[in-house]
Amino acid sequence: MTVQDIRTFNRFYTNVIGALDYSRQLYAPYTLTESRVLYELAHSPRTDAADLRTELTLDAGYLSRILNKFEEDGLVERTPSARDPRRVRVTLTARGRETAALLAERANESVGALLASVPSADRPRLSEAMRTVREILSDGRAPRREDVVLRDPSPGDLGWIVQRNAALYASEFGWNADYEGLVARIVADFAEDHDPHLERVWIAELEGRPVGCVMCVRDDAPATARLRLLLVEPDVRGLGIGDRLVRAVIDFARGVGYRELVLWTNDVLASARRVYQRHGFVLVGEKPHRSFGKDLNGQDWRLDLHGTPG
Repeated sequence: MTVQDIRTFNRFYTNVIGALDYSRQLYAPYTLTESRVLYELAHSPRTDAADLRTELTLDAGYLSRILNKFEEDGLVERTPSARDPRRVRVTLTARGRETAALLAERANESVGALLASVPSADRPRLSEAMRTVREILSDGRAPRREDVVLRDPSPGDLGWIVQRNAALYASEFGWNADYEGLVARIVADFAEDHDPHLERVWIAELEGRPVGCVMCVRDDAPATARLRLLLVEPDVRGLGIGDRLVRAVIDFARGVGYRELVLWTNDVLASARRVYQRHGFVLVGEKPHRSFGKDLNGQDWRLDLHGTPG
């Protein structure tokens, strides 16, 4: 391979991506760079302005002008960082999340149209080639926290949630098909009837594959949300994905006006319980039960969304 080979590929690929990015005014009324900033705010664990500048290689003044525009449009809020008051934390508002989701949906449709032009028999070869490029040019480094993105579910992801919950809990705890049935009902209820302004699913993605999930749904109690189906694949544990998923639920629930966040789990799920505790959940009750083919100890946890720091 020569330098010219890479430059030739770059010109070809830039033209392909450029056609995708600007077809049908994909990002209107925002520029491609502004859309990249929105994407990072929606998916990256690092939302300080300084981190955004580094991640996107942007000039400080240019980023400041973008954030000023976003603030005027009601898309973001800027507050002192909890880590360092000298730094500025940037968070999406509810309107900002809706805008980021709309731009992501348009991008998915555009890429989907491109993929539809590729014969089915060639798609595995294309996918493998893209994976090979990433692996070789990343120099074999281990995945980093910032490589993981949180996104809304795509077609097939809800089925993945059911399948992976069933397989992992059977493998790690010996639970039977009753648990798969429970997860399937929870997911089906969400798919068939949910309020997108008050209920949401997050998929954690690493290198193009889903590696985690969580769900926020309305509870029967007034002004209360319920966290459900937190899962992180075993091979990516240690990257803080569980913490990010739980934090995403907390921020969303607080942002749309819920006063409490509750969840039900079992005491054998020690790692998940530690995540909940780190985020301020308090154990409010427990009861032994026989479920999923095992004798278990169920636990109810609660978080006061107005009594905990943001």
